[in-house]
Amino acid sequence: MINELAGVGWSSMSHAYGPADDVPVWLREMGSPDPEVREQAFANFYGAAHHQGDVYPCTAASLPFLFALADDPATPDRAAVVALLLSIGREAAQCDLDAVHFTPDGTQSRAHADIVAQMRERSDAFVRYAADAELLVRRAALEALGLFLDEADLALDILRGRLAAEDGTMERLLVIHTTADLALRLPAVHAAATAWFDALIAEPASDPDIRLATLVHRARCTPQRIGSDLVPQAIELLRQSTPTSSHTSADDTGEPNIVAETGTSHPLLPEAQHVPPAIAAAFEDLERHNRVHAPTTSLLRTFHVVLGARIPERTALLTEQLRSFDAAVRYDAIRMAQDLMATWRGDHTNLVLLLADCLLPDDPYTAGAAAEALKVLTPVSEPAREALASYIDVQRTAHGGDVWAAPQPQLRRAHQEAVLALARLADLRALPCLLTALDDDVDARRALQVVGQLRPAAGDLVFRLNRRLADADFSQDGFGSSTGALLPALAALRDPAAVPALTNAVTAAIRHENWRTAATALDALSVYGIGAATVLDVIRPLADAQDIHLRTAATGALWEIEGNVESVVPKLLDLLDTHEHRTAADVLGRIGRPAAMALPRLRSMLTDGYEWTRIHAAAALWDIGGEAEAPGVVETVLGAWEKNDATSNYVVACLHRMGPAAAPALPRILAELALSRRSGHFRSTANDEELQAVCRAIVRHLV
Repeated sequence: MINELAGVGWSSMSHAYGPADDVPVWLREMGSPDPEVREQAFANFYGAAHHQGDVYPCTAASLPFLFALADDPATPDRAAVVALLLSIGREAAQCDLDAVHFTPDGTQSRAHADIVAQMRERSDAFVRYAADAELLVRRAALEALGLFLDEADLALDILRGRLAAEDGTMERLLVIHTTADLALRLPAVHAAATAWFDALIAEPASDPDIRLATLVHRARCTPQRIGSDLVPQAIELLRQSTPTSSHTSADDTGEPNIVAETGTSHPLLPEAQHVPPAIAAAFEDLERHNRVHAPTTSLLRTFHVVLGARIPERTALLTEQLRSFDAAVRYDAIRMAQDLMATWRGDHTNLVLLLADCLLPDDPYTAGAAAEALKVLTPVSEPAREALASYIDVQRTAHGGDVWAAPQPQLRRAHQEAVLALARLADLRALPCLLTALDDDVDARRALQVVGQLRPAAGDLVFRLNRRLADADFSQDGFGSSTGALLPALAALRDPAAVPALTNAVTAAIRHENWRTAATALDALSVYGIGAATVLDVIRPLADAQDIHLRTAATGALWEIEGNVESVVPKLLDLLDTHEHRTAADVLGRIGRPAAMALPRLRSMLTDGYEWTRIHAAAALWDIGGEAEAPGVVETVLGAWEKNDATSNYVVACLHRMGPAAAPALPRILAELALSRRSGHFRSTANDEELQAVCRAIVRHLV
């Protein structure tokens, strides 16, 4: 529907959805007295005219009708309509209004500029909505005042009046936030707004949460004035605004009654019976991560953005949040702490231990969030190892050895996340729970994500994984396949007992023409080297397969298992002229000097326009040609790293192998170690920690 509607104006929409002189069906039904009809109408609009927050010509054409709905007191869900108007306007205002944008079908669009212009022309409507008798209408309208009202003094006066008139914390915090938005958008009101902020901060009779919000947004408006007293002052105000009781009630699902609101007005979860479990779980995670539990959460997130790279100050603030008496504040701090540690380098031991303190057996909702954060932060989560193991042991004692499959959703999730976090630390104390998952086939897909980390337990795991692989449906690929996690797990465990099962997997996948799965199984077999020699008769014909991906995997496996240079190198040379050239270069590099005939072709790849191709070729050149190739290799990999820091892990691995020949790269290595922000492939915590470790090893060898 998006491609059909994104490039059209209102006349086309009228023709498609209703009589030309009438309100179209999908807008008219937003005002239906039937809640189900309204819900579907909103869903249709979001899907076609505001998909994933985007705006199109048809979105701009809808605005008069949305304003008409919002203006009519008889409209049900007026707050949802005003919120929709705000969402559309906010998205448009964030774009470059002078640029020409394109709709999904390639049509040029000026919808962003048209929408902002209409919002500003109708700013008086938002002034009315901000004083509406309905609280949710006011809440949705307040932010729009900062975005679209161009009469600066009038806007500031209205906001001052709203702060005095509102008695709800959410609304009053929103007034302060909107005032800062206004001051940052309209310089003419900046001085007056910040002066008002100063007066509010200095007023001891003001509510502490309002003074805290004002302090944060004052810093947001004048970041150059942030001093050493800002965070201590904010912490004191946070303490004053926090209840002194830590009691938290829970409903019958095990979730504490601390949820203030969620990040979306429309359900994200698809019907479970229509999607694979992994996809349903991803939607559940997204919905959970969008929840807001404490009124101050948005404010504190803004504060962390304002503080930016001031990691000691942010750590002090998070320490206060994670020790708060308020369960809602503690819960929302978990994700903020995770984000800080996943984004910034440093010694985060104290924050990790505070997350570990959230592993409370009687609060599975919070414990689940803490365990998930510790899982994501591996290996930085190492200081929480004993707390994770203790939590798992307590849960197994209290709820039985099958607590992995507990019927209570929150208890089950918390236990599973803790087990996964411990397993990612390669701790064998996670093994009994993972065996339960595999034996009882309960959420086994989650266990498969981590069993490869427990190589000492291969004897307990491999026969279970072999059994699951034997039952796999090799006609399926992608999300519908159970082999996607099984094959890498068997490769990681490196137990020769897996070779027959992997061989059968190759033949079964070939029989179903499932080339991708066959290639993955061949990659798994290749890690066994000579131990997989019995499968050579199966592999040899596949090295001439028509599918390039399968042919590459088979050729690589032949080298790892048989080691016949004469038969493998010519095939790899041919593969250098296919889309699998980077993988072929890697195999040639592993062969080393006997692959010298590939050097001319690899040198020519150093001029390729894609940096990943250049670094794979350069690494292979070093591994094959050695010292003679060093100058060109160092120059190439440093150039690729400069262009794309996602290549950094691969680059430094090559430089580490080069030893003293990597000396010209030392300044870049030292510059990397001096960075505060994480980098590495995908900017993941694990990749960045590995990057730093390898960089430090290079420095030790070169200095």
